[in-house]
Parts: sequence; C-alpha cells; structure tokens
Amino acid sequence: MAPFDPHEFSTLAVAMRRRRAQVKAAIPSGHPTIIELFDQASEEGADPALSGLRTEWFLRAVPGLGVTKVARILEALRISPTATLGGLRVRQRAALRREVVALYRRYFAAQRGTLVVVVGPSGVGKGTIVSWITRHDEKFVASTSATTRAPRRGESEGDHYFFVSASRFDSLVADDELLEWAVVHGEHRYGTPLEAVQDQLDAGRHVILEIDVQGAKVVKRRMKDAFTIFIAPPSFEELERRLVGRGTEDDAQRRRRLTTAEAELTSEHQWDARIVNDDVALSGQSIVDLVKLSHDAAAFKE
Repeated sequence: MAPFDPHEFSTLAVAMRRRRAQVKAAIPSGHPTIIELFDQASEEGADPALSGLRTEWFLRAVPGLGVTKVARILEALRISPTATLGGLRVRQRAALRREVVALYRRYFAAQRGTLVVVVGPSGVGKGTIVSWITRHDEKFVASTSATTRAPRRGESEGDHYFFVSASRFDSLVADDELLEWAVVHGEHRYGTPLEAVQDQLDAGRHVILEIDVQGAKVVKRRMKDAFTIFIAPPSFEELERRLVGRGTEDDAQRRRRLTTAEAELTSEHQWDARIVNDDVALSGQSIVDLVKLSHDAAAFKE
C-alpha cells in the first residue's frame, strides 16, 4: 500500500469540489435535465462528482428552490440532507425521483415540449398530416392511444394503438391513467395514456394527440397550455369523397361519421388555430411553424 500523501489527497479533494461545483452550476441550464442527472447518479460507473453530491446541494441548485423548501422536501421524504444521490436506498430513490420529476415540470416548464392537439372530422386527413410531421421533424412525436376496437388491416400493437379489452380500459379509467377518453361514433372507446405523454414532454419533444372533438375539450381543461389545432376539409363534399376513398368503413359507419363531422365542423373556431387540409405537406409545415412559434413565445414569458 502506497504511503498516505496529504498533498496529493488535498489536490484530489480540491479537484472533486470543483467538479461538484460545475455539476451544480449546470443544473439551472436544464442541460442535461435534473431528471437525467438524478438517474445518472445511480448508474454503475457514474461520475463520482455526481453520485457523491449531497441531496440538499442537488435540490438547492434548482432555480426557485430555497433552503426552507428543500428542507421540507427532504423531511417529508425522510431523507438526510447529507445523503448523497448515489447512496440513497431503493425506496428513498423512488420517492425522491417522483419529487424531482414534479420539480422539473414546475421549474423547467419552458424546456419541456408542447402538447399539440390535432382535432377534426374523420377522413379530413389528420393521421396523414401527423405522419408527415413526425417523418420530417424529430422534435415531434405522435402519442399512441389505447382503444377497445379491433386492429384494422396494417395496424400493429404499440405503433398505431394499444389495443385493450373493455375490462382493461375500465381499469385505466378507474386509476386515472388516461389524459382523456371518449366513446367515438357510439362504438368504441379511445383514450390517451397520461404518463407516456408526460415522459415525452419531459424529454423536450412536442407530443401530438390526434383525437376527436370531445376528447380535445377534456385535454384542454386538464392541460391548459396544450395547443389545439382544428383540421378542416376544403369542403364537406371533399370530406365525403375521402371517406369513401379510404374504404375502411361500410355505408352505415360512413353515414355515422358524416353526421358526426357536421357537428364537429361547427366547433372549428373554438380552437387555437384552424388549418384547411388541401395539401398535406403545406398543412404539416404550418402546424410545425405554429407550434414552434407558440412554444418560443411561452418560453420567453417564463
């Protein structure tokens, strides 16, 4: 064993303090996010400056969190202020992570993505537009809904929808795990898994919900900063032609959808923006531009 060298020890200690100071100084920037830093601290081979950072110092580096607030959080979670991020027990880590996520959503809201609600009648081309957007801009992702209907030809589990039984859907509703849900066309239920949406927003992505009018109204009540866009057809006759052309409904189903569409079209001025879909690329790019402009404006207010 090499003899103890106090000078070398002092040099290493100073270097570690500087590195921890750098970690704390980077937290207010949000890059990486406090969620990412918290998760990295417990990984194998984590940076000692991060894993050895005291929980109190970590939380106090969050803009808006003072000594009193931090003390209350740690006391409520029964975590010692001197406990390190890498030294937390399993239950402590789980409890503190939930708190860190909540803090990020409150104090770093401007760095999160925007929830984009795309609404409009069946056959107007919402799905085609959303697909165009997600192919052309990686900052946008489509939310995957849960539904009780059976898969259509070409649809796959998890990519297009989560296909669930009626009893499973009942459980999602009872546990408040859905951002919104509705019975569409009087036939099947559709719903948006809440936590999956929040996780994508935390990652800074703009999440697109392609839902019906009644679902969009629920989302707007629950998440007031959601940006809603109504997609209108060039004409009602064109909408009917598109429904016939896609061939996914029989005559009775198509008539129900057209009846629903007539009612939905009366709501087109209730939303944040309205786009007439007579060109997919133009409509998609218009949505991208509107969302980025809205997001930047909200961040500036922060």
